[in-house]
Amino acid sequence: MPSQTYLKGYSETIQQQVQQLIEQGKLKSYLLQRYPQTHDIASNERLYEFTIGLKQRYMKKAPPLKKVCFDPKVSVIHHALGLNAHITRAHGGKLKASHEIRIDPCFKKCPEDFLQMILVHELAHLKERDHNKGFYQLCQHMLPDYFQLELDLRLMLTWQKLEQKALYS
Repeated sequence: MPSQTYLKGYSETIQQQVQQLIEQGKLKSYLLQRYPQTHDIASNERLYEFTIGLKQRYMKKAPPLKKVCFDPKVSVIHHALGLNAHITRAHGGKLKASHEIRIDPCFKKCPEDFLQMILVHELAHLKERDHNKGFYQLCQHMLPDYFQLELDLRLMLTWQKLEQKALYS
């Protein structure tokens, strides 16, 4: 199933169900039915405000964020939807740490649920560096339907990849 690059970690049953949706031409309608509207967060300033709101609600004691932005260097092609950068600089004999979150610009025009899922994922990295049990528990604390949103986001990326393939073939 070459069209399911984004679903490799999922069970064979889920992959077969997705393949069936693809073959029946129903993947797009499934996604549009579940997520009919996109958000209006298009600027870095709005993205920062939205992210800080999530952080204040769920992670008040986490380190402060210096920057949150849409970054064209972050790309789904490189298997990254967002990046959490921990930057340490020497300044006057002291180490200064700052945290930045960078999001793929493709999330400027997606359902808000998907953008929120990516931001929750990156915020969770402020406390948990690795994708371990504690990391995913934190993601679910902030967003109870985190795993469903992650799957649906992967379905959207699969659909987009199929659409691109159709455009260029």
